[in-house]
Amino acid sequence: QVQLVESGGGSVQAGGSLRLSCQLYGVISSTYCMGWFRQAPGKEREGVATIDSNGRPTYADSVKGRFTISQNNAKSTFYVQMNSLTPEDTAMYYCAARFGRDCLSGSRITPAGAFNYWGQGTQVTVSS
Repeated sequence: QVQLVESGGGSVQAGGSLRLSCQLYGVISSTYCMGWFRQAPGKEREGVATIDSNGRPTYADSVKGRFTISQNNAKSTFYVQMNSLTPEDTAMYYCAARFGRDCLSGSRITPAGAFNYWGQGTQVTVSS
């Protein structure tokens, strides 16, 4: 059974950094797309970054240059390093996975509807 468990959220001041982790259990394919999404109150879920089995990252314009998605060598844990945080980054952050297919090609973030598995979310709060 596939399970995703996020950790690393918290409260920081603007300009600070956080690193979120997503531990993946029950991998069912060596081909995958992993993503980080976020949702602020009253807003739609937004794709933040994705990475696929080829190690190719994609970022939303709003986080380019500030966030970095990565994975460990075992490809069992995925991270997003978030630097230069602003209050606009405040949201619940979720990791997501789909198996059997890589992420979309090009600069587009693979949409949330394409992912089959989701974590429970971890809250990030950035104060000014």
